[in-house]
Amino acid sequence: MNTTANGKEFAISLLPEKDIKIIIQHWIRIFNIKLGWINDFDKLVAKYAKYFQLLKILQGHDKGISSVRFSANGRKIISASLDKTVCIWDCITGQQVQTFEGHFNRVIIAAFSPNGQIIASCSADQTVRLWDVNSGREIAKLEGHSDWVWDMNFSPDGNNIASCSTDKTIRLWDVNSKKEIRKLEGHASGVLGVQFSPNGQMIVSASTDKTVTLWSVQSGERLKQFIGHSDFVTRAQFSPDGQFIVSCSDDKTIRIWNVEIGKELKRLEGHLDGVNDVKYFPDGQTIVSSSSDETVRLWDIKTGNEIQKLEGHSDWVKCVDINKRIFIKNYLNTLIQLVYCIFVSCYSDQKYFNSKKDLSWISQIKSFNNKNNIILIKM
Repeated sequence: MNTTANGKEFAISLLPEKDIKIIIQHWIRIFNIKLGWINDFDKLVAKYAKYFQLLKILQGHDKGISSVRFSANGRKIISASLDKTVCIWDCITGQQVQTFEGHFNRVIIAAFSPNGQIIASCSADQTVRLWDVNSGREIAKLEGHSDWVWDMNFSPDGNNIASCSTDKTIRLWDVNSKKEIRKLEGHASGVLGVQFSPNGQMIVSASTDKTVTLWSVQSGERLKQFIGHSDFVTRAQFSPDGQFIVSCSDDKTIRIWNVEIGKELKRLEGHLDGVNDVKYFPDGQTIVSSSSDETVRLWDIKTGNEIQKLEGHSDWVKCVDINKRIFIKNYLNTLIQLVYCIFVSCYSDQKYFNSKKDLSWISQIKSFNNKNNIILIKM
C-alpha cells in the first residue's frame, strides 16, 4: 500500500492495531516529556531488534568480496573484490550498474565520497585510487604506501582521505590536489583500519600490534592508545556522537572504549572466531559485527548482550555496513518520520546478504515495527 504527496511515494506500514496504538502512544509522549522516555525506548529497541530478515542476495563478482559500503543517500552499494574490481549496485533493484577496473591486485575497500560524486578504493597494489562516478573513469592514483593498503576513509567534509597500510603508516591525502599532506607514524606493525571522527578532528586506527590509537588530524600527534586486545585489532569505529570507540579483533572480542578517559568500558563476547568488522547503528545503542565464524551478530550496548545471530554465509563475513533511508509513514492520519535502516554483509562466498530492520528515530523520537508488516516503496 502506498500514498502520494507532491509527486512522491511514501511507505505505509500495515501494522496490527495494537502496534499502531503503541507507536502513537510513544509518539504522543514526546510532547509531554522531552527526554524522560528515552531509556524506556532503548528496551524496545533491544526487544524488537530480533526482527531482522533477509531482503536480497546480490551476486556478480568473480571472486570473494572484501567490503561493501552504502552511498550517503542510501540508494547504492559499492563493493570491492578480490577480482580486482569495484562495483556499484542499485539498492532497490539489486542490479549491478557500474564496474570500475584499474587496480592490478585485489581491492580491499571502496567507498563513496560524502557527496556521492567520487569513489575511493584501496588495494594490495599499494595504491589508493579515485574514480569519477559519472564518467566511470579513474581520476587519480595516490601513491606513497610501500605495502598493501588495508583501509581508507573520507573525512566528513569529503576534502581529505585517510589510508592505512601494512607499512605501519597512516597517510592523509587532499582530495582536490591529489597530494599526500601528512604521514602518521607510531604503530609497531601494520595498520588494518582507519576512520575519521564525526567532527573530522581525530582519526582512530586499528593495528596488528594489538592496539587502537587516537590521532590528531591537525598535528598528526598520537593522542591516546587503547590497550587490551590480545590479538590483531581488525577495525575501530567512532560512535555517532564521537564519545566512544568500538573495536573488534582476532581475539574474538568486541570492546567499547571511552574516548575522553581512554579506558575500556565493555567487552562483548560470543563470536567463535576472529571479528572482522563492527559498526554502530545510528541510535548509538546497537552494534552489528561480522566474523570469520560465518555469522553477523547484533548487540545491545547497554547490556552487552547479543540480540540476534544471523547465519547464511558459507565463509568468513568480512564486512558489514549500515544505511539510513527516510520514509514518511501514516498512522491514523498522523504523519511520523522514520529512518529505515538496512545493512549488508559480505565475503568469500561472493554474495551479499542484505538485511533489514525498522530501527527508527528522529533525534529523540523513536518508533518500532514488526518485520512482517513493512512494505518497502521506492521513493
